[in-house]
Amino acid sequence: MSNSGRYILIGILIVVLAMIRYFENDLFYDPYLQFFKSDYLYIDSPRRETFKLTAFTTLRYLLNSLISLGIIFLVFKDKGILKFASLLYFLSYIILILIFLYFVINPRQDDYYLFFNIRRFLIQPLILLILLPAFYYYKIKR
Repeated sequence: MSNSGRYILIGILIVVLAMIRYFENDLFYDPYLQFFKSDYLYIDSPRRETFKLTAFTTLRYLLNSLISLGIIFLVFKDKGILKFASLLYFLSYIILILIFLYFVINPRQDDYYLFFNIRRFLIQPLILLILLPAFYYYKIKR
């Protein structure tokens, strides 16, 4: 694939990530979207369906992860990096979803800020923003 083709494909994948974010209210069940837009540190946790919330959060993480892995592969063209990134995404999911479920099942106002940040790693492609410079640094040092 030519460089211009790769850049166009990377651009398309970034636009898809942005569209997931833009249409999040329509695509995913997440009562915490409005909750965290309000003054959440001083109000009670919203009513939620735990299974449905977990399923939609998992779907969103999966979509963001697959697109992010596509970007990583297109940027570095290295299957070793792709395998390592896939493992990191999988392990991150296991750890983050367990913490997420703890906060969903046991909501406490003192934990809202920590919950907000854990949830961000699940619903936004933040891991991509960490991995791209890390792999770039690895590539130039190798």
